[in-house]
Order: sequence, then C-alpha cells, then structure tokens
Amino acid sequence: MTIKRALISVSNKEGLLHFAEKLAHHGVEIISTGGTKKALQDAGIPVIGISEVTGFPEIMDGRVKTLHPKIHGGLLAVRDNETHQTAMQENEISPIDLVVVNLYPFKETIAKEGTTFADAIENIDIGGPSMLRSAAKNHTYVTVVVDPADYETVADELDGVGAVSEETRRRLAAKTFRHTAAYDALIAEYLTAAVEEEHPESYTVTYEKKQDLRYGENPHQKAAFYSTPLKNTLSLTDAEQLHGKELSYNNINDADAALSIVKEFVDPAVVAVKHMNPCGVGTGTTILEAYTRAFEADPVSIFGGIIAANTEIDEETAQKLSEIFLEIIIAPSFTQKALEILTKKKNIRLLKLDFSAGKGIAKKITTVSGGMLVQEEDVFGLDDANVTIPTKRQPTEQEWKDLKLAWKVVKHVKSNAIVLAKDEMTVGVGAGQMNRVGAAKIAIEQAGERAKGSALGSDAFFPMDDTVEAAARAGVTAIIQPGGSIKDEDSIKKADEHGITMVFTGVRHFKH
Repeated sequence: MTIKRALISVSNKEGLLHFAEKLAHHGVEIISTGGTKKALQDAGIPVIGISEVTGFPEIMDGRVKTLHPKIHGGLLAVRDNETHQTAMQENEISPIDLVVVNLYPFKETIAKEGTTFADAIENIDIGGPSMLRSAAKNHTYVTVVVDPADYETVADELDGVGAVSEETRRRLAAKTFRHTAAYDALIAEYLTAAVEEEHPESYTVTYEKKQDLRYGENPHQKAAFYSTPLKNTLSLTDAEQLHGKELSYNNINDADAALSIVKEFVDPAVVAVKHMNPCGVGTGTTILEAYTRAFEADPVSIFGGIIAANTEIDEETAQKLSEIFLEIIIAPSFTQKALEILTKKKNIRLLKLDFSAGKGIAKKITTVSGGMLVQEEDVFGLDDANVTIPTKRQPTEQEWKDLKLAWKVVKHVKSNAIVLAKDEMTVGVGAGQMNRVGAAKIAIEQAGERAKGSALGSDAFFPMDDTVEAAARAGVTAIIQPGGSIKDEDSIKKADEHGITMVFTGVRHFKH
C-alpha cells in the first residue's frame, strides 16, 4: 500500500525526525499533535495540526483531540467498499495511510518514587490506543508503527518499491495489538492493586522480552526469557552480566533459586545450587568463610553449580572459586582483582546484582495445562512465627543458630525436604522425596559423622515419629518443624526419650 497521508503522535521521539524526513521526501502529508507537531515544525518538516483536519480544537488539556470521525473514519474506512467511500465523500473524510503512535509513559510514571494516584491516571492514554487499534484493525489498508525500531523497515520499503508490503503491515498490526494489550494490562494491574483486589475474575499480566535463549530445559525445546515491566523484589532480570557465555534456561532457573535463598541472610552468606535445590549453604564473618563452608557442605555436588553471594567477592574468595568448575557466580560486586582472576575462565558467567533493591513480595505464577496458579512468594520467617518448644529440653545458644539456619534453607528445598545444619553451614540436604523419613535418610547419609550435634529442619510436620528416631540414631540434637500432626505427641515423646530439643513454628513450607 502506498502512503500519502500519515498521522504521527509520539511520546518517545527517538528516531522521529529522520523518519519524518524520509516520509516528507516521499511526498507524504504529515498530521500531528502537541509536542510532536512542535518538534517536526522546529526541524523544518511540513506538518498539519490535528485541529486543521478535524475542524475542532484540542480541549480539556488535550484529553480530547483525536477522538473524531475525521480521524477514525480515515483510519477505519475499507478502501474498496463503495458505502465507505460514499460516507467519506459526504463527510469530507480523507484516508490516513500510516499511523505512528506510542503512548503516554504510564509505566515510567508509576515507576517514579512519589507518583500520586492522580498522576498515574492522567498518564493513561485514551486517544493513542484508539488510533492504534483502528489502524491495526484496518491493516489491509493502513500501516501502523508503535516502535521506533520499525521506522527503518517502513522507510526501506518506501525507498525500494514505494509502498509497504502486506506481510509487513500484518506483522506491525500484530505487534500493535501486543503493545496496546501490554499497556492495558499494566494499567489494570496498577488499578487492581490500588483497590486491593487480591484475586480478580480475570488475571492479566504482561512481560517484556529480555532475550531469546538457545533452547529450553532440553535442546529440543524452544525458549525465551521475559521480565516484568516493574519489579519490587530482587530479580535476576536486573543483573548485569560482566563475563561469560549467554545464560541458558536452566542457568536462569537455578540462579533464581540461589537468589531466593541467599536473600534470607544479612551476614555474609554463600549458596550453592544444583537443579534448583541447595547443595551447600554457608555463613561467616567474611565471604571467604561463608564460601568455604558452602563448599565443604557438599564438595561433590557443587561442581558445575550456581553460586550466589550476598556480599562483594574479594581476591581470596575469587581464587578459591576459580579452583573448581562453576556455571555462574552472582554477587553485589566483584573487586578488580577478583574479576581479573575469574575472567581467566572463559565460560563462567559473572553476574552483578544490587541486593539492596526490591524488598517487596512478588507473585509466583506457575503454569498448568490449560491454566495457571498464582500465589504470594513465601517470605514467612522465623521472626513471624509463633514459636513453641514442647520438649523438656530447651535449645542451647549454638543449637538456636543451627536451627535458624536449617529453617531458612529448608523452605527453599523441594518437598518433602529435610536439612541438617551445624556450625554455620548445611551438612545434609534431603530433597523431593515421596515420604519424609526418606528425605531424612538422604540428608543424614550425606552428613555422615557431621550429623552428630547437628540441627534438623523439616518443611512440614512429622506424621509419625520415625523421622525423630532416624535423627536420634544419627546424633541430631535439635529439630525444628511446623508441628500440627495428630501424632505430634509421639514425636515429642521420642525426642524427649533421646534428649532432643524440638521447636514448633506452626508454619509449613511446602515447595512443589
């Protein structure tokens, strides 16, 4: 379709003048509004004001300017329909062949600190989406552009054949409807949160593509990585990659799991993850101490794993990290010496992420066949719990430290989950088992002699006393679990029998 008349109204003026000059060179008449019109005039590009077309002034602070039959009639008319042509002639409506519009910056407005509700509402675009939808619906005849990245494509086709191809018009129309849908979804999400509607009758969210991935979980699966437009929680999508190969689908999943654990800690902490489960967690007064403990927790499984640290990686820690094969290291920062050491390894991914950003509670979305599940992120900590100690013996100061570590980690382990902790590190992790005592046996076997004097954390209550019995045989001296089983008394008696102190939190931490 040839382009004789264009309507341009953009908030993002990137590349605008060059594109408008191209259109003018091809003899395209340009209609515009407000700031866009001024920018074109200042550049010496011929432009007609919207009021000259509609014969009606812009009113209500610009809220009403393009919502007019001479605009939408020019966009929606079916060019080879005689009835439409007659209506255009009778009402002095001229066709519009190209619409270049991007919308009021709603996302940028609500992202600003201190934005009021009134400010947000004022930045909801009405005329822009209406023109875009009209043009996209009638893409058989009208070209519609919402993204400056597409200016060159349209200009090249005009330069080449003097018209825009049907394939391009259709592709741009699809992109336009995605654009307006995402815009409306963000507004709906903002207003839904404002009225505190937790589970609305329809759930509309939008994501922006961050990158294509080489493949998904396996090489035969296609995949891409998307980011939410606005984030209020620690997110891998905000990480800056300093070195290494592109992230893979599995890398991203594992790195996200590592982040969810390491953000539990305030003191220096290091988390090692394999297949979305922690294989080692360590804390200390320095990051080197924390890493050493995370490594010693499971020196076999950490090979090829993901490391997340909550404080800067220094030279000494980097030297230790470089001694084994790791896929990813995530940290708030790296010293220059640490970078010099780690970047000698060609393939390791180094990710820098601001751990102070985003303290909100995210929504967790899980897809199922034909639907999805939505829930709040599990941020419930021990400080929030109604802790009771039903056993005869109270925990010692050291046992409390170990219990707290086990409790922080176990909620991030696939259920059924058991974690053993001792001296600022995990010593055994039992994950994803079909019964709880099975998870305990795996954790105890991994811990070996280190199980003696350790604390055991369980993500859910004990349905019988067999887990306590297994823990006692291994030398575990303290247990933390939700409680709430009809057979709690059996577990309490078994703990008392072996001199084990047991803490009830009243909170379950299933993770499927």
